[in-house]
Amino acid sequence: MAMLWKERDRERPPKEAVQAYRHGVTGQSPSIEATRFFSYNFENGLLNRLKTTAPTVRTLSVSHTLTQKVPCSLWKLGRLNHVAIAVPNLEKAQSFYKSVLGAQVSETVPLPEHGVYTIFVELGNTKLELLHPLGEKSPIAGFLQKNKAGGMHHICIEVDDIKAAMTELKEKKIRILSEEPKIGAHGKPVIFLHPKDCDGVLVELEQA
Repeated sequence: MAMLWKERDRERPPKEAVQAYRHGVTGQSPSIEATRFFSYNFENGLLNRLKTTAPTVRTLSVSHTLTQKVPCSLWKLGRLNHVAIAVPNLEKAQSFYKSVLGAQVSETVPLPEHGVYTIFVELGNTKLELLHPLGEKSPIAGFLQKNKAGGMHHICIEVDDIKAAMTELKEKKIRILSEEPKIGAHGKPVIFLHPKDCDGVLVELEQA
């Protein structure tokens, strides 16, 4: 009489299951009961191992960053055009950069409208502008009275639209030292921004 397969038999091997281990030695064939037992426990044992060893997949919540609207400006800053240095002795400074450092140095150019003599020192990626007073009302004269040995006077940055730059800077309460642009040493319009509005640095903007 064939034995019935019951749920409780899944937990304990029937006698035939034990005998099935020996069939390779004795030549006995496992019974249906033994086959069911080994098949069930193999499948469930494998599933249990997979459940315990399977890596836990965590769902990461992606935070969506809010895109901030950056105000679109009608003008853009360009490259650094030059750094200006006020010097008490223009000929001496010219000789230093040319003869001592071996730089390419321009001739002296007077700019009466700005009250300065200028000399440009070419540096490859930018320039130095040497400034010396021209006339009694020269702003460089006042600077040299406070700084006898000379020193950095201002930096010059190019812009692609100097008129648009002036309009926007006025809206942002940045003081400009002239009502309209003046023609600078390169023959292009320039403006100067008040150093107190630029972290203590006199900034010149030049039309590119």
